[in-house]
Amino acid sequence: MSDIERESMDYDVVIVGAGPAGLSAAIRLKQVNPELSVVVLEKGSEVGAHILSGAVLDVSALNALLPDWAERGAPITVPVRKDNFYLLGEGGQIRLPNWMMPPLMNNHGAYIVSMGNVCRWLAEQAEALEVEIFPGMACSDLVYGEDGQLTGVVAGEFGLQPDGTPGPSYEPGMILNGKYVFLSEGVRGSLSKQAIAKYDLDAGCEPQKYGLGMKEIWEIDPEKHREGTVTHTMGWPLGKNAGGGSFIYHLDNNQVYVGFVVHLNYANPYLFPYMEFQRFKHHPMVAELLKGGKRVAYGARAISEGGWQSIPKVAFPGGALLGCSAGLVNVPRIKGNHNAMWSGMEAAEAAAEAIAADRQGDVLEAYETALREGPVAKDLQRVRNVKPLWSRYGLTASLGLGGFDMWLANLTGWNPLGTLGHGKSDADATEPAEKHAEIDYPRPDGVLSFDRLTNVSFSMTNHEESQPAHLKLKDATIPVEINLPKYAGPSARYCPAGVYEFVQEDGKDARFVINFQNCVHCKTCDIKDPSQNIVWTTPQGGDGPNYPNM
Repeated sequence: MSDIERESMDYDVVIVGAGPAGLSAAIRLKQVNPELSVVVLEKGSEVGAHILSGAVLDVSALNALLPDWAERGAPITVPVRKDNFYLLGEGGQIRLPNWMMPPLMNNHGAYIVSMGNVCRWLAEQAEALEVEIFPGMACSDLVYGEDGQLTGVVAGEFGLQPDGTPGPSYEPGMILNGKYVFLSEGVRGSLSKQAIAKYDLDAGCEPQKYGLGMKEIWEIDPEKHREGTVTHTMGWPLGKNAGGGSFIYHLDNNQVYVGFVVHLNYANPYLFPYMEFQRFKHHPMVAELLKGGKRVAYGARAISEGGWQSIPKVAFPGGALLGCSAGLVNVPRIKGNHNAMWSGMEAAEAAAEAIAADRQGDVLEAYETALREGPVAKDLQRVRNVKPLWSRYGLTASLGLGGFDMWLANLTGWNPLGTLGHGKSDADATEPAEKHAEIDYPRPDGVLSFDRLTNVSFSMTNHEESQPAHLKLKDATIPVEINLPKYAGPSARYCPAGVYEFVQEDGKDARFVINFQNCVHCKTCDIKDPSQNIVWTTPQGGDGPNYPNM
């Protein structure tokens, strides 16, 4: 529909995504030059609606952005008071002593937060500086200039019919042009994927790796609540089937965040990440904590895990990748929000300097340099071998060799193992079903564990059903003709929201059903599908989960 006429608006900087990276960029732009025109476009119904993170927040970047954040009333009030690390077996656990952990694993000075609420607060700070923020505005396409540079985005298209044609209430959306465009969409952003492909930004770097993070908020018995306690576990129930682990964070108001991460490079297509999470809650240590409590929210999202060696080139003609769009998570620390904020500030400073020099549409090399030589580099270089060691040799080697590598890097700045590669993509890591046995998962009991559709209702997810499905198949025949017979239909299991199912009725051949209304925008399907046949695109603005305080 390239012949559609759209109105346009011009800004100095257009920012896609109101997460910690995008909002930090907006604030820093205005701090450097209050006269800059800055707009932030957010696909969620409100800022924070699509934000899901652990989260224990390292406030180093926030200290640099807004040093008086406490006086400003930031929702950052629960300091970490105690760190626990456990190795789980099916019936018990071993606590790993804190002295074994490199200093970078210490959460002293960090805070347990809802990043959704932190982003809502950051948006208020940005708006006070006259940043324009438009929630409910999904960005569906990129706009390029005559010389191939990124010049803007298409945002706010509504009213398409299921076949993709304009309906009676069609709104074509607008083109928002910027001297620079920042893509801070989070993990596996649809526009970021396009930019990476167009400008070949990932040439020469390792494939990005991912985990699937699932999270529930529980209200528990006040007698069991320990505000400020942070617990991480590894081992059971995943064992040798997959890498990953859990987190349990005690925030205020007798609430705990209970989360589970499964690395998406698992080989067995019968693995069911969501059910591994539900099974985890039946471990005696966890079950005792949750007994008598109630789950009040659920959500899921992918996590970038490739680290230092998987970061693509982040600056390209007219644009920049920020935060999780570039993949800046520190895997052993399970933290990325601080690096996202650093990247936003560094991109903002580079763009403000360029605009002051009357430049636009060029490559912000100053941002590329700052990211690769500044705080983000220092944070990620030290831990760069933990993920590849875990992927190649399993948990024990990751704890031993990875710990040794981290310790020396932390003390000397030198990684004795150099820089290890990741090898296969997570999709390519999936092996044929004939090489593996099915896994028998216990049925959810409705008390500690829940079926997917019940849990999805606690994400407040909603999509307008008359729009085109935002989950696209490159080839509609592949799910039934290839993925089902060869890989046992893994999409029915790797999706944490029950979007995909194979339906067989009255002896007929199976058919592939996409229940896009359930989608919580985690992007796992776009990552893990072994045929790379599913493409995640944005639904119309405002649709998706509505997380209250994830």
